[in-house]
Amino acid sequence: MTDLPIEAVVAGHICLDFIPGVPSAVDSLEKLLVPGKLTNVDAAVISTGGAVSNTGIALHRLGVPTRLMGKIGDDFIGRAILEVLRSHGKALPRGMIIDGNVSSSYTLVLNPPGVDRMFLHYGGANDSFSAADVDIYEIHQARLFHFGYPPILRRMYQENGEELVRLFSSVKTTGVTTSLDMAYPDPQSEAGQADWPSILQRTLPYVDVFLPSLDEMLFLLRHPRSGELQEKTAAGEPFECDETLLREISGTLLDMGTAIVVLKLGDQGLYLRTTDQRERLAAAGELLESRPGPWLARELYAPCFRVEVAGTTGAGDATIAGFLAGLLKAASPEESMTTAVGVGAYNVEQPDAISGIPDWETVRRRIAEGWARRDVTVDLNGWTQDAQTHLWKSSPDGGETAGSPSGEE
Repeated sequence: MTDLPIEAVVAGHICLDFIPGVPSAVDSLEKLLVPGKLTNVDAAVISTGGAVSNTGIALHRLGVPTRLMGKIGDDFIGRAILEVLRSHGKALPRGMIIDGNVSSSYTLVLNPPGVDRMFLHYGGANDSFSAADVDIYEIHQARLFHFGYPPILRRMYQENGEELVRLFSSVKTTGVTTSLDMAYPDPQSEAGQADWPSILQRTLPYVDVFLPSLDEMLFLLRHPRSGELQEKTAAGEPFECDETLLREISGTLLDMGTAIVVLKLGDQGLYLRTTDQRERLAAAGELLESRPGPWLARELYAPCFRVEVAGTTGAGDATIAGFLAGLLKAASPEESMTTAVGVGAYNVEQPDAISGIPDWETVRRRIAEGWARRDVTVDLNGWTQDAQTHLWKSSPDGGETAGSPSGEE
């Protein structure tokens, strides 16, 4: 694979993840974090984390020749990051930036059984990542440029996102298809207080595929239901998501200038909405300019597959890799969405972000063999299910149609 032309460049946030093995008996934060008490845990998983590692290595494992562009320090953690990346592919880290003036980033991931994961994070070298760190010549050789986690890359949100806009406007001149993923910042931090509606308004005209999570968008767009979602999540209660909310958020993002919106809904699935402007799709780089038709004015929902969950670290990044791999392989919107949730399902079968990801054909074969889906919990009033793909499609006229998404099986 290393001798093949580069298909994808993945840039942005990277760190070293320390994931303590938490026994099943420790099933709550109260049992895990007890002041003054020694809590026995299992062996730790040590791996690279962040969008560069998670999405980049997942693409590589799916069979996409990929180059990684993250920033690290010339220190023990930085060398460990490079060693892990090279273990997956010797050519993968050739685009990495090593800066002796900064320290490498790391994250302590707490992932008790049955509890959503939590992170203790040090930004390090990521805080100095700028548009100048991206090798435009290398991007010229690729077909896709993916950038991840600007809310935890300090220079990308400072000065009203000037560096983020500069980065994407520069990359867009190469003719590659561009994609962007986000992260949920600490609401009280500098990143959490940044003017994200303005930053996105300025950046999304240069982003062809935008793949954030719903909770990130509710917060970053200052939506009134953001607080409700966080309260429900903290209480372990389901958040009532429906087509009205999904269309509102996706419509806002499409109006800001992106061509394709993919909203990650956690274990509730994946939602897609695309622009109805043919010229915008035709301008969306090599991957879409020659075949805008199948992607024009589409709206789809893909339920997740049923699996035994070992951990959720990197699940969103893996889902993104599955979707982007579909684009690179000229798959249809339906196949790209299905493979995306399939790769995400493989991810959560292992406690770390990478080891569960197989090659593209293995994912497609398991799907073809009748991999069972989770029940649909999103309210999709008036949508219909395609019997062949098991995806839900919005009614063309927005009216009532027979059937209701209450389950796949």
